[in-house]
Amino acid sequence: MRLTTKGRYAVTAMLDLALHSEQGPVSLADISARQGISLSYLEQLFAKLRRFKLVRSVRGPGGGYCLVGNTADISIAQVVDAVSESLDATRCEGKGNCQDGEVCLTHHLWQDLSVQIHHFLDGISLADLVARGDIQQVRLRQDDRLQQIKPPYDAERHIACSEIL
Repeated sequence: MRLTTKGRYAVTAMLDLALHSEQGPVSLADISARQGISLSYLEQLFAKLRRFKLVRSVRGPGGGYCLVGNTADISIAQVVDAVSESLDATRCEGKGNCQDGEVCLTHHLWQDLSVQIHHFLDGISLADLVARGDIQQVRLRQDDRLQQIKPPYDAERHIACSEIL
């Protein structure tokens, strides 16, 4: 059982957005540059995240994406669920046809594990991750790297996400 690239990238992108949202809308190009995720892939993920009302887009100069609501109210499980990512540990994708069309010996064990993983991720919010020191250290390193290739932040174009309705 493993979380696929879609789920990992969605969580990474949402955490990046949470870490940088105090500066206003965050562009997918900036997330792409910091996280090494292709822009076209991010566009697909954010379309799903927008449909689940986890993010909203802001058009125009200084535009990008903002979180909908507080980081404490967005769980990692919500992000994974929004991109239709399965956390199913069974071989049969939960269908119960693992062994010649019937339930295998360990089906319920792996199904219970899937429930526990979802419960675990539901108990972790973006705010929990933002508050971690190790994550803040990675943020500083990534921000420094991005500043070397991008012009400095323009405070005059700054629009806080909280100011946008």
